[in-house]
Amino acid sequence: MSQYFRIHPTHPQQRLLNQAVTILRQEGLIVYPTDSGYALGCQVGNKAAADRIRHLRGLGTRHEFSLVGRDLSELSLYARVGNSAFRLLKALTPGAYTFIFKATREVPRRLQDPKRRTIGIRIPDNSITQALLAALGEPLISSTLILPGEEMPLTDPEGIRDRIGSQVDLVIDGGYCGFEPTTVVDLVEDIPKIIREGKGDTTPFRVEP
Repeated sequence: MSQYFRIHPTHPQQRLLNQAVTILRQEGLIVYPTDSGYALGCQVGNKAAADRIRHLRGLGTRHEFSLVGRDLSELSLYARVGNSAFRLLKALTPGAYTFIFKATREVPRRLQDPKRRTIGIRIPDNSITQALLAALGEPLISSTLILPGEEMPLTDPEGIRDRIGSQVDLVIDGGYCGFEPTTVVDLVEDIPKIIREGKGDTTPFRVEP
């Protein structure tokens, strides 16, 4: 059975964050809150935990993960972000968006789209996530917590513990954080392409006719 931490949603307890980081660094897989629901997360170099995410979610080997970071400077090591896209992201992050870019060589091939060599990046507007990333000092591999055969993500942390507690190493209870998914925007080309409309406002990406 996994560990279960109740962390304050606006004033995260550093002691618990440090314990969560220890679990991550010991090749752990965690459930954590974001600004658009609960997610599964592990370290970028942790292949075994990434495979556990695939198994838990019923994902194929072609699934493209997202990298969750504190800010653009941290994530620019992993994604090829041009000047115009950088200015756009700076105005919209942190927020409920996933942005698709060409991946750099720092991203393991197993995390990229196998054909396009792209990666999703995320900067959530969530105090627990931001504090956890600051304590860890690097981004997380992340995937929304949606179980096979279900359309909606899991939203109740106690229910998450009851359902998948044996398959993860830690569940962070950060309270209710919604279930609407992120807005996904492809920024590989010069013109933004909205892949999925979600919680993030799509107005900045719409081109007037």
